[in-house]
Amino acid sequence: MIVKRKGPLKGTMTVPGDKSISHRAIMLGALSEGITEVENFLMGKDCISTISCFRQMGVSIDIDSVGNKVHIKGKGLYGLQSPNTPLDVGNSGTTIRLLSGILCGQPFKSTITGDSSIRTRPMGRILTPLKQMGADIASENNNFCAPLLINSLNTASSPMESKDLTNRLKGIHYHSPVASAQVKSCLLLAGLYADSETTVTEPALSRNHTELMLSEFGATVTAAGNTSSVLPGPKLTGRRINVPGDISSAAYFIVAALIVPNSELLIKNVGINPTRDGIIKVCRMMGADIKLENVKNKGGETSADILVRHSNLKGVEISGPIVPTLIDEIPIIAVLSCFATGKTTIKDAEELKVKESNRIEIVVKNLSAMGADITATDDGMIINGGKPLHGAVVDSKMDHRIAMAFTIAALAAEGETQILNPECVNISYPNFFTSL
Repeated sequence: MIVKRKGPLKGTMTVPGDKSISHRAIMLGALSEGITEVENFLMGKDCISTISCFRQMGVSIDIDSVGNKVHIKGKGLYGLQSPNTPLDVGNSGTTIRLLSGILCGQPFKSTITGDSSIRTRPMGRILTPLKQMGADIASENNNFCAPLLINSLNTASSPMESKDLTNRLKGIHYHSPVASAQVKSCLLLAGLYADSETTVTEPALSRNHTELMLSEFGATVTAAGNTSSVLPGPKLTGRRINVPGDISSAAYFIVAALIVPNSELLIKNVGINPTRDGIIKVCRMMGADIKLENVKNKGGETSADILVRHSNLKGVEISGPIVPTLIDEIPIIAVLSCFATGKTTIKDAEELKVKESNRIEIVVKNLSAMGADITATDDGMIINGGKPLHGAVVDSKMDHRIAMAFTIAALAAEGETQILNPECVNISYPNFFTSL
């Protein structure tokens, strides 16, 4: 795909539903009793993979793609059926890690795998605590990566017997070495099938969508500081979930409006959960003209309309507890930093190395090719802003966030930029190029 410099971006728009919330709505809807209706569901490949996995386990899920609605007939906490074939999560790290926690509580054997990228991503971070809970889970190739093999320790032959024998998993207090919503959520979901309370303490607070949604569906969840806990065996009840727009998707358009002169955009109904709004805080630290309008809260999730105008920006340091709240936005923040005056330093972001690509390496390589003054570090990057960018050939490495970030960079660069494998945006934002 060829992208050229663009004049002012103006107008009112929406972005697709939040990916993290969409995943969790399917999972908890499937484990609930009754009907769950999800509005503004993200029809991206990753979330469709979650639907496919639960359909393999006997859950009836109807999709209205025109209205972005999903209708789930829940099976209850103990009603999933043994899949006939391995569960394939595609490219979805959220699906494989969260679903592994659920599968460890089931009375059947299962195998969970994904595409070539997923099969290289680290799963030791969930294998270790799940084994501490008593789960029989292993890496098929003994490399701490998928495929994962999960053997039941429960000899129950029916959902009712399964309910009586849920004590096969042990409730633990796990001190996670990483601030990861996927690790935390995996353990909290496994904790639904444990014999006592399950608690996770993180070094910094990661996104809390799982805790909020578990509470909404009827689980007993407590959260204080960086620690979250869940009690086992709740009766989950189907709900109507209205998914706010994904702030990670909105981030590309926020940055586009900030770096393309004379731009002004209003992005409506975007989730601004405080564990996810780091992009807004960083933009404001840099001097961005951003206003939040029509702020509202539904089901514990806060949303707002975001009004953003082209701004003169300055470099900042991004490190510490704010990093987990913007980890997916760092590629586009790196682009933004190229248009700020002075130095921007990004630290404490080692997690970028184990995403869909090594995002530190690929961001630095591609921005350097476009003329940026950028240097990789062990846990982030240093960008000296103000140096004009020019067009280049950008290899997305089939990473959706790289493809979108560099499309935005191209809007404010001289000449043409070629994005290789742009179709990977379908993972999280199928209509990205149409919206742009």
